[in-house]
Order: sequence, then structure tokens, then C-alpha cells
Amino acid sequence: MVMPLVWLIVTERLQAAFWLFLAAAISDAVDGFIAKRFNARTNLGSYLDPLADKVLLDGIYVALAMGQWLPAWLVVLVIGRDLLIVCGVVLIRRRDAVFRPQPLLIGKINTFAQIVLAACAMAYIGGWVDLAFAVESLVVVVALTTLLSGAGYAGQALRSIGSERTS
Repeated sequence: MVMPLVWLIVTERLQAAFWLFLAAAISDAVDGFIAKRFNARTNLGSYLDPLADKVLLDGIYVALAMGQWLPAWLVVLVIGRDLLIVCGVVLIRRRDAVFRPQPLLIGKINTFAQIVLAACAMAYIGGWVDLAFAVESLVVVVALTTLLSGAGYAGQALRSIGSERTS
């Protein structure tokens, strides 16, 4: 859904983009519920699901920045954090095949804040409701939680590297 969503945002079809984004969010939530409820989790899914979430949100953020609806610095911050996490995991796993980063509460808060910001921005830009203050506030929340979660995951990586050296 990334390409259609980006296209809808860039071509300023924000109402359609909002509904497609909502459908993506609901399908992701249902998928997660089914995986947990019926113990249908897989190792591959544990990598692909968060990666798909990152690609979707990063694509939406880039499209919103292209229309100047989100600040470019925020998009650079969000994508930079995501790239550091993915590259860090890849590099550490090359040395430590059993390394698995643990999801952090601040990371989950960050993802939720990113989703809410994207939805509010699309609803505001689409002209449905005046959410200018909410969007401005959420930009700050997303920036702070992105920095905090990035630091948390960097700390995990450093501890993993440190424990590897002492072993």
C-alpha cells in the first residue's frame, strides 16, 4: 500500500489517502492480533512486520514533506533513526547471529505517535477538521520519541557489542 498511499498524498487526494492509511492500520492490527491470539508468529514475520511498518510510515512522511505539510527535518530524523536501527541490527547480526533487539516501550510509543501524526496531518490537510495545533504538537512529540527511542536502541546495540567483547 506504500506506493498508492504516497501517490495519493503527492497528488493531494488526502481523503482517499486517509482511508487507505486507515485500512492499512486496521489490517496490520488484525494481523498482529491473529498472530498473538493463535500463536501464529514466525521468525520471518518478526522481521517483516516492523520493516513493513517502517517503510509505510517513512513513505507517508516523505510524501507529506514533499507537500510541505511536515517539516523536512522531522522526516530526516525519523528515516535516519529507522536506517540506523536496521543497519545496526544487520551489522550486529553478522557478528552475533542470535542477537534480537527487544522492542522498547518508547519505540512503541514512537510508532503510535508517528501513526497519529500521519492520520491527523492527512485529516487536517484534507480539510475535514482543524487539527493545526494537534499536528504542531505531534511534530514535537514524534521528534522527542524518535530521539529517545533511537537512543534506547543504540544503548541495546552497545550493550550487545560490549557483552560480545567480554565473552
